[in-house]
Amino acid sequence: MREPTFWILTALVDQPRHGYGVMQQVTKLSDGETRLLPATLYAALDRLAAEGLVEVDREEAVDGRLRRYYRLTDEGSTALTAETQRLSRNVQAASRLLDALRPPAGPATATFG
Repeated sequence: MREPTFWILTALVDQPRHGYGVMQQVTKLSDGETRLLPATLYAALDRLAAEGLVEVDREEAVDGRLRRYYRLTDEGSTALTAETQRLSRNVQAASRLLDALRPPAGPATATFG
């Protein structure tokens, strides 16, 4: 799963959101590291809807413009859970290797000069 897809699905876990709300939540959740452009977001939402991972929750008119809210489907939740588990395994593997590079912590030795 690509990182933008991961963040879009994650942004929809707790509640349905409209496109701009998804973009804001992705930026917040990723600590500003992922910022989605509208064209990227809407193409991804169309693809995710076609794959059954998200669906339109409702539409409402705001200031004469139609605002479409998306929600995570059960299939989307399952896919996000699997991806979260995969990423967790990756972090654990990398952490084990990095820990092996660090010298063991020994007793502190005082230096007198």
